[in-house]
Order: sequence, then structure tokens, then C-alpha cells
Amino acid sequence: MDLAGIRMANPVMTASGTSGFGPEHAQFMDLRRLGAFVTKAVSPEVRKGNPPERIVETRGGMLNAIGLANVGLERFVAEKVPFLQGVGVPVIVNVVGHKIEDYQTVCRRLDEIECIAGLELNVSCPNVVDGLEFGTDSVRLAKLVSAVRPLVKRAKLIVKLSPNVTDVTETARAAVESGAEILSVINTLCGMAINVETWKPMLANRTGGLSGPAIKPVAIFMVNRVYEKVAKAAGVPIIGMGGITDWRDAVEFLLAGATAVAVGTALFVDPQAPLHIVDGIAAYLQRKKIPCVRDLVGQLK
Repeated sequence: MDLAGIRMANPVMTASGTSGFGPEHAQFMDLRRLGAFVTKAVSPEVRKGNPPERIVETRGGMLNAIGLANVGLERFVAEKVPFLQGVGVPVIVNVVGHKIEDYQTVCRRLDEIECIAGLELNVSCPNVVDGLEFGTDSVRLAKLVSAVRPLVKRAKLIVKLSPNVTDVTETARAAVESGAEILSVINTLCGMAINVETWKPMLANRTGGLSGPAIKPVAIFMVNRVYEKVAKAAGVPIIGMGGITDWRDAVEFLLAGATAVAVGTALFVDPQAPLHIVDGIAAYLQRKKIPCVRDLVGQLK
């Protein structure tokens, strides 16, 4: 299948931040069976992230406030890229920054690396202090994407949209009109959990990003809305994500308008969840006598 020029064997990939940079998850799953592998975030400098506690399980999901901890650009290139060069599937790198220049620095450097097929701008992370600065403001988002666009000449430019907005089509349209080739929909929702014994937040960061099955209906709604109002007419594919745990969830996202899907929180329950989803989609297509997974995209009646 084709994702804006990224050739994939199937529509299933990992979601950023849930499988490290590859080696962390390779011992539990054959990464070569994925459609693509998405790394955790990379910033210009090393980020230690937030203090613990950084993860809290909730009913139907998980709150995380990792804070985009990562090794930084130069260590990523030196230490992580060699593994990614042999992973055998397209690699997408999640990119973060405090300011536009940070995104430019990372994208300029990584666009030179042949094994990296896509650069996903993380403009919507709710577990850092400035994480929503670009993702919830269509004007600022347009400025960011426009500034990065000339620097991404080989890889595909992806923008990961925030659900924490009044109308997701406004930011989707801003991203597409500024040069985004693919949209990731959605990132986590803002959330909080409180310890009733201590009366304190359960996350050291106070708030975090909610993921998992609890957010799936919201994610499907937003994928469908972005597809119908923006992406379909523009010819821009969507990577759908948010609470996918099995093949049925994945098919829902495809019918809603996603061309591919990303699996995140489910990996913490079953590290091989994406492979089960790949097999489940294949069996579904065979049972329905549907020749190609692309024939499911946007077919909601």
C-alpha cells in the first residue's frame, strides 16, 4: 500500500513514544512485519523529561506525562539510526521542539538520512508545559509547518494533530495548506487523576495525556471529520490512532477515513498487538472478499 509515497506492506504501525527507538521493542515483536515503525520523539538537545510519577493507569486507558524524554538529535543519529537502517520497514521519526528553530534543526538533519521515510511534527503533546503551543493555534501551526516545509525535501512531512481544540478541522486545514503531506489523528487528550488518600495529583506533572480504549470514539469521530472536511478533497492521507487494541478497532478507523493506523497503548498490554491486528485485517478482507485494504478507506455509509 501507499501512504503519500511511503510504500508499506500493510497499514499498521506503532505510535510514537510507545516503542522507544526500536531495539527496546524488537525483542518482543518482529518489527519487519509492521507497515512502518514510528520512533519516540527527537529534540535538538537531550531531554530528561518529567519527574516521576510519569504513568498512571486509568479505567479504560492510561495517563502519561513522560515529558518527551529523549537522547537528543546527535546521539539519535549516532546511536539509534544504525539499528533503524536495518529494521526492514519504513521509519518515521517523531520531532519535537520548544520553538520553530528546534523543529527546523531536527528536520534538516534527519531529512538527509535515507532510512527515514517520514518526519512527524509533534505539535500537540499535552504532558509538557509548552506542548500545546502550536497544536491548538491554527495560525501558529501554519507558521511552523511553513517554516519546516522547505527543509523536508526527501522524507514525507507529517503533522500530528491535537484533539484538545474546539474544531480539529481548523488545525488540519492549516497544516495541509502549509505543506503537510500526511496527518496523524489524534494525539492524547488532556487528563488528570487524583489520589483520594493524599488529595494530590497522581502524576508529578499534575496533568498528562490520556490514551487507550477510552479515547477511541473521540479519535474515530475526529478522523472522520478531518477526512470529510479536509483530507479527502486535498488528497492527504490520515494515520488514525487512539485506543486501537484489535483488528475491529483498526477497521473502524479505516472506514472513518484513515489510510493507515498506529497502535500505542495496546503495546503495554500485548507487545505483539500490531501483528495480531495485521493478521486480523487480512482475514477480514479475505472473508469480505475485498481485494485491497485501500478499498476500506472512507467507506463509512
